[in-house]
Amino acid sequence: MSKTGYKRLGDYIREVDVRNRDLEVKELVGLTINKAFIPSVANTIGTDLSNYKVIRKEQFACSLMQVSRDEKMPVAMFEGECAIMSPAYPMFEVLDKNILLPQYLMMWFSRKEFDREASFYAVGGVRGSLTWQDFCDMTLPIPPIEQQRKIVAEYETISKRIRLNEQMITRLEETAQTLYRKMFVDGIDKENLPEGWRMGTLGEIADFAYGKMPDKSAQGNIPIFSGYGIVGYSNKAMYEKQHIIVIARGDAGSGKIVLSPNVFYLTNLAIAILLKDDRMKYYLYYYLLNSDTSTLRSGSAQAQVTINSLYSYEILIPLNNVYNEFNRFILPINEAKQILLDENMKLTELQSLLLARMGQ
Repeated sequence: MSKTGYKRLGDYIREVDVRNRDLEVKELVGLTINKAFIPSVANTIGTDLSNYKVIRKEQFACSLMQVSRDEKMPVAMFEGECAIMSPAYPMFEVLDKNILLPQYLMMWFSRKEFDREASFYAVGGVRGSLTWQDFCDMTLPIPPIEQQRKIVAEYETISKRIRLNEQMITRLEETAQTLYRKMFVDGIDKENLPEGWRMGTLGEIADFAYGKMPDKSAQGNIPIFSGYGIVGYSNKAMYEKQHIIVIARGDAGSGKIVLSPNVFYLTNLAIAILLKDDRMKYYLYYYLLNSDTSTLRSGSAQAQVTINSLYSYEILIPLNNVYNEFNRFILPINEAKQILLDENMKLTELQSLLLARMGQ
């Protein structure tokens, strides 16, 4: 569909502003930059919730603040029955669902091209914010309703498969955690360890390496891994096997332990743990996952993890034959998890292709 066939968004939506005057709605939600609703963690003690806005099924909430800075506009369609949100969030709904499906509109908001356009309009706003008028003046293709239903159904089929895989990954992870606790936690007393077991430090069993800033101009098919997830693709790899990764920066994330892809480029937000004996990988991963790694953080301006703090971090070091026994059970579990993760990566790429096709 050519750009000349696009329709003005504001002609198909209207603002919604219903307040929680009778205090009947108790569930409080917030909106993330990744276009999702989450339970709010705000302290509402002493707050007048009667002034909060009520959002209902298939209505939208958005944030117009600092869109150009974040290069992303938080906007999402509510899928529950009802909840309340801060009055700072603009809310809106589709005027006629027989002309524009809310689910189709949410797909349009999920496109990278939408975020780029919103960021462009927000450049001239106060503190990089988007005005409601500019938001309404944005355009989109609105095909016949049956075509919209077909597009949404195709997208939702992929989304359901991704969610199913995520549930299976969660169950596999729970099984792995149970196995880890049975072998290394239950009945283990650090003051009276089994023969041959000892307390040591990470520096005894591993080396460490900071990630690097990737060359943004060098496009390829190698995942660029930040610890928070894949943030792009490079034409070269820093590592060609899976490693334990420590998120090094960020008040909320620093100290978090994750496993990398099998082949990847690591950004400077994270540190790779390079084990001297790779048989220890899964044991150490679950050990750190079940430990308080927040103690690794340092710095007052921004919490971060350093290689020096990793070297001296205390760990339990069992006998080698125990790792072998653990790996005998854990490897099939993690292989099954990896298959599901790889499938989800391909499904997510397919979703991106479907979203890109909406603008053609």
